[in-house]
Amino acid sequence: MTVRDGPRGDDERTPRRNGHGEPPADVAVDDAELGAGATGSARTPTPDRTTHGEPAVEVEGLRKRFGEGDDAVVAVDGVSFAVETGSVVGLLGPNGAGKTTLIKSVLGMVLPDAGTVRVRGVDVDDRPRAAYASVDAMLEGARNDYWRLTVRENLRYFAAVGGVDPDAVADRHDRLLDQLGLADRADTPVRELSRGMKQKVSLASVLAGGAEVVFLDEPTLGLDVESSRILQRELRRLAEAEGLTVLISSHDMDAIETVCDRVLVMSDGRVVADDDVDALLRRASAGRVAVASPDLDDATVASLRERFDVAAVEFRDHAPGARVEVAAAGDAVYGLLDHLEAAGVTPERLRTVEPDLEEVFVGLTDLEDEP
Repeated sequence: MTVRDGPRGDDERTPRRNGHGEPPADVAVDDAELGAGATGSARTPTPDRTTHGEPAVEVEGLRKRFGEGDDAVVAVDGVSFAVETGSVVGLLGPNGAGKTTLIKSVLGMVLPDAGTVRVRGVDVDDRPRAAYASVDAMLEGARNDYWRLTVRENLRYFAAVGGVDPDAVADRHDRLLDQLGLADRADTPVRELSRGMKQKVSLASVLAGGAEVVFLDEPTLGLDVESSRILQRELRRLAEAEGLTVLISSHDMDAIETVCDRVLVMSDGRVVADDDVDALLRRASAGRVAVASPDLDDATVASLRERFDVAAVEFRDHAPGARVEVAAAGDAVYGLLDHLEAAGVTPERLRTVEPDLEEVFVGLTDLEDEP
C-alpha cells in the first residue's frame, strides 16, 4: 500500500512502502530523503481486471473512540458496508461525521477499537501486507508527492512502490499527464508548481501504478472545473475498463453525483444512508414546481399554503410578485394550475425542480441532528 500521508518538512520525508518494488533506476532520489524500504521484484500491471461483483472492501462493525470518560468522542460507531470490485463509491458527511477516521481505520493508519476490515477477501489484521498490496490512497492535507522530484519521476516512483515496472505503464503515465494538463510540466519539479497543479500530480501518482483499490480524500480540492471533469471521466473509465475500485470522500456534490455508482452518508459516526445515486435522489421530494408571477402576493401565497405544501417563497425586492416552490407531482400539478387560474395568477415562468444530491444530503444529516 502506498498511502500518501507525508510529513510536513521538505527534508523529512519517509514514504510508506509496501515492499513490492524499488524506485526506478532513472529517478534520481536521495536515499536520505526517501528513507529505508524493503525491496522486491516489480510486477507487471494487470490492465484487464473485470468486475465479478465480489466485494473489494468489506467493513463490519467498525468502531473507534477517542478519549475516556465524559470527554470520550465516538468517531466511528459500528459502521458496516461493502464496496464491490469495479465500483465507484462516494463517502459524504458533514465535518466531524467520522469520514477521515473511517478511511484511516480501513487503511490501517488508525487502530479501531472493534470491527473487521477485509480487502479483496483478506483480513487486514491477519495478513496486512497481502491485504494492502494493491491499495493506494491520497489523503487531504497530506504531502502526497515528493516535491524535489519532477512530475514524471513521481509517477514512475509511485508505480515502482506499488510493485509495477514503470516502463510497463509508461503509456498510462503519458495519458494521465496529457489528460490532467501536466504534459508540458512533466519535467518540472513538483515544488515549483501551483497548489492546483500539485493536486493533479497527486491524483496522477495514485493512478500511475497497478493499484486495484484506491481511496481519494477530497480529490477535486484546488482543481478548476475542467480539471475536475477530466478527473471524473478518467475515474469512470478506469472503473469500467479496468475494474478499478474507488472510494471517494468529498464535499463536491456535483462530482460525487456524476462519478459515483453508490453513496454512503455519514453523520455522528454512523452510516445514515447507503444506496445508489438514483435511489437517493428519489428520496427527495417527489416533485416540486417553481412558479414566478407578478400576481403572487401575500394573499395568494397564503391560499397556496392552505392547500399545498409550499417549500419556498421569495418575494421580489423591486417589482411586484414572487417566486414560489410547491410540492406537486403527477395529477397534483393540474390542481396547482387550476388553483392559480382561479386566484387570477398568470405564471410568468413555470418549471419543475429536480432534486440534487446536496438536497438529499442536507435532509439526511439535518434529520440526524434533530433531538
